[in-house]
Amino acid sequence: MRIIHTADWHLGKNLEGMSRLEEQAEFLEDFIRIVEENRADLVIIAGDVYDSFTPSAKAEILFYNTLKRLSKDGERLILVIAGNHDSPDRLVAAWPLAQPHGIIMLGTPKSTVPIGTYGRHEVIKSEPGIVEVIIGEEKAVIAAIAFPSEKRLNEVLYLGTDEDEEKLESYEARMIQLFTELEKNYRDDTINLLVSHIFVMGSEESGSERSIQLGGSYLINSSIFPKKAQYIALGHVHKPQIVPGTDGKARYSGSPIHYNKTEINFTKSVERIDVVAGQEAVIERIALPVYKPIEVWKCENYSEALAKCEEKKGESSWVYLEIKTDEYIREDQIKELKLLKKDILSIRPITSEDIKREEMINDHRTQSFEELFQAFYIKQNKVEPSEETKETIYKLYYGEDYDNEAN
Repeated sequence: MRIIHTADWHLGKNLEGMSRLEEQAEFLEDFIRIVEENRADLVIIAGDVYDSFTPSAKAEILFYNTLKRLSKDGERLILVIAGNHDSPDRLVAAWPLAQPHGIIMLGTPKSTVPIGTYGRHEVIKSEPGIVEVIIGEEKAVIAAIAFPSEKRLNEVLYLGTDEDEEKLESYEARMIQLFTELEKNYRDDTINLLVSHIFVMGSEESGSERSIQLGGSYLINSSIFPKKAQYIALGHVHKPQIVPGTDGKARYSGSPIHYNKTEINFTKSVERIDVVAGQEAVIERIALPVYKPIEVWKCENYSEALAKCEEKKGESSWVYLEIKTDEYIREDQIKELKLLKKDILSIRPITSEDIKREEMINDHRTQSFEELFQAFYIKQNKVEPSEETKETIYKLYYGEDYDNEAN
């Protein structure tokens, strides 16, 4: 079976108030082509289809038209789960129309889908978090966990339970309980998959995700994933990556577009997975182009900024413009720059004080804790700290194992 895994489309998302729908439509054309060229049997969309609970009509039309073309009248199976940005009810509302096209949609961890025909495929078992499906000549057991918030996780684990003490376990403990129950459905003669929208410890956020975990409460350790899962398709993190400690089988496909300037230094992609029952999956990353780059222009003065806008005025790019100056940037100058380069997102004056502050921050990043503490102490008290004071502070920072002579 060949699978294409993607996630975090965020249809309808804006950048500084500017629409990205045109770029998203370009990606979806590419994605349909990738799925076709790779002759995929199953497409997995691991959450955050939309950027908000109330997407625009244009975003919804784009999504549904894409699903219809991907499915090829039910020839290909599509599995979609809700992410933290999606409204579960809104996402799955179209399932009666989606089912004949081979599209399965799951809104919450407790969601079930009707057993029956989905396009040219057959769902033969369905219970909260589990779908067993026949795709061609293969059987796949898919543990599909849409974004598991605290409330939604309790709904699937404690159905009909009123004992408060049973609900006092940590988030991770409850996820372990859920994974343990779902793993019982995996068999040696089936392709065993896990799909979820969740944050795993050790994964690298790009900075543009609106965090789904509060105080670390939604974090899980990769060691708790079901060992029998042959591939684990994840959504939420926008940087494509392998989850540490999973032997390469748990992956974030990442978002398909650079949604923030913190994302511009890594390539966007989707994952292609070839897998048969009882064997390790063969996984390949398929790179995506940059549809409209986000750029940060750092200019030494206004004249340089004006010249760059003139030079690049015909190029398609989103621009954050930074200009070194100790003078106020006038309204007429801003208009002049934006008249030349229409896709400037912001114009930020960088003063000499800003430069000094940044240099100080960078300098502090290279200093040890001891150097930072001593500098702070001297600034506050006008004298150097005593050895006793330093040892007390260092033990608080490093713990009781702090060795004064070693440090």
